[in-house]
Amino acid sequence: MKAYIEQNKDRFLEELLELLRIPSVSADLSFKGDVLRAAEFLREKLEEAGADNAQLFQTAGNPIVYADKIIDPALPTVLVYGHYDVQPADPYELWDSPPFEPVIKNENIYARGACDDKGQTYMHVKAFETMMQQQALPCNVKFMIEGEEEVGSVNLATFVKENKERLKADIIVISDTGMLANDVPSVTTGLRGLSYHEVEVTGPNRDLHSGLYGGAVANPINILCKMIASLHDENNHITIPGFYGNVEELSQEERAEMAHAPFNLDAYKQALDLPDVHGEAGYSTMERNSIRPTLDVNGIWGGYTGEGAKTVIPSKAFAKISMRLVPNQTSDEITELFQKHFESIAPPSVKVVVKPHHGGEPVVTPTTSAGYQAAAKAMEDTFGKKPVPVRSGGSIPIVAMFKSVLETDTVLMGFGLDSDAIHSPNEHFGVFNFMKGIETIPLFYQHFAALHTKKD
Repeated sequence: MKAYIEQNKDRFLEELLELLRIPSVSADLSFKGDVLRAAEFLREKLEEAGADNAQLFQTAGNPIVYADKIIDPALPTVLVYGHYDVQPADPYELWDSPPFEPVIKNENIYARGACDDKGQTYMHVKAFETMMQQQALPCNVKFMIEGEEEVGSVNLATFVKENKERLKADIIVISDTGMLANDVPSVTTGLRGLSYHEVEVTGPNRDLHSGLYGGAVANPINILCKMIASLHDENNHITIPGFYGNVEELSQEERAEMAHAPFNLDAYKQALDLPDVHGEAGYSTMERNSIRPTLDVNGIWGGYTGEGAKTVIPSKAFAKISMRLVPNQTSDEITELFQKHFESIAPPSVKVVVKPHHGGEPVVTPTTSAGYQAAAKAMEDTFGKKPVPVRSGGSIPIVAMFKSVLETDTVLMGFGLDSDAIHSPNEHFGVFNFMKGIETIPLFYQHFAALHTKKD
């Protein structure tokens, strides 16, 4: 199979670039047509690769791409999940090259969605093609690729519940995570959950002249900043009452095991151009971004932000605030605690509205499962060393839903790097990583089929 992959490397890359040229931004309805084009592109490529039943399932939002190849019902079945929608590319001026005009430089593919998740999803399409061309598909396979992951997968749960039999599988594989480094492969074994909100603070009924009214009425931006600042104490502990009530506390032995994962703090700071790191007292950087909950302001605005000066006290101020959750916390619980607390700390001089957006549950996947063992063996085959099990700080809310509805475990076998700038300007994905994924995925199928046979 390696020979086939090498012979078709240039074509694989060019097809990915074609997909990356489609600005499938799900958060902005002006890109709706492009979102549909990306879905159809994947449907066509799956069909060309040899999949059956390649079709678009319409939802109340963006369509879900489905395809399958059932070679023998007695064999195990792998369900591949991915997403074809991407984050907005703003601010465009910070990109070194246009976000939807992909370029390859320094062995990296630069474009919005290169890593998250078009590049990683397309690895699976090309790995499937490779297995089909080499007559080496050892399992049944099903594909489910959605177009709303970046806006909370709002219609996916409905589709999954209505298609439980269609989606029935022995393992779900997702490549929407990363590795520690190109020479330190890893498999993600945990994800944080999410509780996401938009807050609105209203003062006067209109923007006011800051000279005539300054000091006499509440400035919503000033108030909002004070409220946000109060959400952390001097140790960067979150101050919402009850927030840590259900947080899973890892033992010293578990924390010591985590610390064995390679991590260079100086290199971390240098890569981000930081004088120092910042976070919850008593925890390492690796612990802060994986096993501890967080609260972050993702955006804040209000008043006049145009060129020059305009002396106003704004009528309103806004912020978007997200919290990453760890095992034993739930998004419903934290959403309720946040809303109650944020409203309670508002002074009587303003009105506050908290608008919950999407959320998701934290998950920990077992390292004892056949899926994990197959992924670990496949990575050891292609990287030459055993992968490290790691917990990710990111969130893929649908993993918990898959376990609940489909009663199926997920293996998180990603090939991106933290330095790939996902959700940021100049997002990129290594050519090495893309090709290594295509090489590794067929081996995962082989090992999973063998382990499944042993289990039987």
